[in-house]
Amino acid sequence: MHGGPESQFNPYFNPVIQFLVGHGYVVAAPNVRGSTGYGKRFSHLDDVERREDSVRDLAMVNRWLRTRADVHPDRIAVLGGSYGGYMVLAALTLDPELWAAGCDIVGIANFRTFLERTASYRRALREAEYGSLARDGAVLDRISPIHRVDRIRAPLFVIHGANDPRVPVTEAEQIVAALRARNQRVEYLRFDNEGHGIFRRENRVAAYGALARFFDDVLGR
Repeated sequence: MHGGPESQFNPYFNPVIQFLVGHGYVVAAPNVRGSTGYGKRFSHLDDVERREDSVRDLAMVNRWLRTRADVHPDRIAVLGGSYGGYMVLAALTLDPELWAAGCDIVGIANFRTFLERTASYRRALREAEYGSLARDGAVLDRISPIHRVDRIRAPLFVIHGANDPRVPVTEAEQIVAALRARNQRVEYLRFDNEGHGIFRRENRVAAYGALARFFDDVLGR
């Protein structure tokens, strides 16, 4: 799942996707409601109280994948970064029966704490998309995966940079702590020299190599 959500997957070279494909995985890269490139109305179909409609689109992608002969229906994982990381956590909490594993990269677990702690220059911009703390606090709490963590069944891999100004590392630490308290399988890689994403070559090698080993183990390749 792409970030944004004001973004769009197109057929361009993506090293992480290419790495997974080269490792033997089929990769689907959907543009669910809220993505750009399909008109203004489509891009606003996930605003505020409609947030989880886009997660329902992701569930439909899963169900479509299950109809394909080249996809094992019990070995489908969900992977995303930034807002896509929220989509991973939301998918695992809203439709836990559909997913065999998840990987959340610099994702949002709690919209309230995210908006409180994100860089101040970004708060107004993000509130226009997600809703404001003052006006939409109840909605933000309802859609935050941290409040439904007990529904997560699939093993989860979490990657985050300690210096992330956009999605503070406390988002990762909240979900990891909550899962560990429930003895749910979760693996966590924190990079002290990264911010919003993993960019240093040595860190990318470490992070995505570990992710491939995690998927191989959990998905039974």
